[in-house]
Amino acid sequence: MGIRLGCIADDFTGATDLANNLVRAGMRVVQLIDVPDGGDERAVRQAADADAVVIALKSRTVPAAHAVDASLRALAWLREQGAEQIYFKYCSTFDSTPAGNIGPVTEALMDALGTDFTVATPAFPDNGRTVFKGHLFVGDVLLGESGMRHHPLTPMTDSNLVAVLGAQTVRTVGLIDHRAVADGPAAILARAGELRTDGVGIAVVDGVSNDDLVRLGAAVAGLPLVTAGSGLAIGLPANWGISPTPAAAELPPPAGRRAILSGSVSTTTNGQVQAFLRTGRPAYHVDPLRVVAGDDVAGEAVAFTARQPADEPVLVYSTAPADTVRAVQGRLGAAEAGELVERTLARVARGLVEHGVRQLVVAGGETSGAVVQALGITGLRIGPQIDPGVPWCAAVLPGGEPLHIALKSGNFGGPDFFTDSFALLGLLDGADR
Repeated sequence: MGIRLGCIADDFTGATDLANNLVRAGMRVVQLIDVPDGGDERAVRQAADADAVVIALKSRTVPAAHAVDASLRALAWLREQGAEQIYFKYCSTFDSTPAGNIGPVTEALMDALGTDFTVATPAFPDNGRTVFKGHLFVGDVLLGESGMRHHPLTPMTDSNLVAVLGAQTVRTVGLIDHRAVADGPAAILARAGELRTDGVGIAVVDGVSNDDLVRLGAAVAGLPLVTAGSGLAIGLPANWGISPTPAAAELPPPAGRRAILSGSVSTTTNGQVQAFLRTGRPAYHVDPLRVVAGDDVAGEAVAFTARQPADEPVLVYSTAPADTVRAVQGRLGAAEAGELVERTLARVARGLVEHGVRQLVVAGGETSGAVVQALGITGLRIGPQIDPGVPWCAAVLPGGEPLHIALKSGNFGGPDFFTDSFALLGLLDGADR
């Protein structure tokens, strides 16, 4: 049998977020880092033993043409493995600009699959993301009034998803609102039929509860392509008769030193960094301006970590308040500042692993992508959930050693996420953390 669900995620944390929800719903999931090479037999064998495969790209903020190319390559590989349905996953805050990349990638996948209709919903109520009358809420505030309005690469100032997506697409965008969703799969299909008759190619779908996503999941069983945040994943496995099982989240026992790398500039991650600092545990701040000046900041961070007690988690962070980030971007440029931090934290990650870190939390989508690539990780086994959208994963380093790693989207997790992460992982080996 081929895989049931083939997933294309536009960043690394989003990929684990999606895989986490699929595992919780009972699917056996393999997450691959980027599109496998044509001769990668290991990836083919992994896919053959999975219900779903998630390919993690680093395409959220690259030029739209590059994002489209990477997504089409992922689609081709997934179809070669027999994927019955394709899932394009983007962020639950719909991170994009008027140029893309959500709209262009969606349309390219539709064209490749020969379909004239699909759905779009970033709703993930478990993580405070809801869609009502086409407007996206982050917690109790509209997207355009949330901290996302200050995002350095994809500032989100419009909460109307029909308008946001319509600005990125050639196809007409419509809405399946909460009334149709509440009435169940038949009503959703009826509304979709009306929209298709009117020439709508992509329908934004309301979602204010998990029940809404379950109903939507049943309704889209026949679509070649669905696009969503990770929330819709809870409603799809049942279409193949799959139900939740604890065995899907089992990981081997953890070992080794513990560390956190934080490159996200989100309001949520800033709060998590401050909460960790208040515990008095060791932390090292990465200053981009010192890196530009030629200081070996990465080397200092690794040396600092190596000096700490082996049983203490250590935080290495570039995360800073919005005004500080803007000041650095003003001197270096937004793109250069972001790439500089990614390269530095990737170097730190390599150094930490060389010094025995085998339990690693990474905060920030772009940072996670850089770290995973720097460590040579090609696949992940998805384990237990830490907070909604963020699981622990197990990877094998190029030298054959195991690594437990959590890749956290900047906007996800509770205030004490960093310490809670290791407390949960400690339960796997009976350790008192």
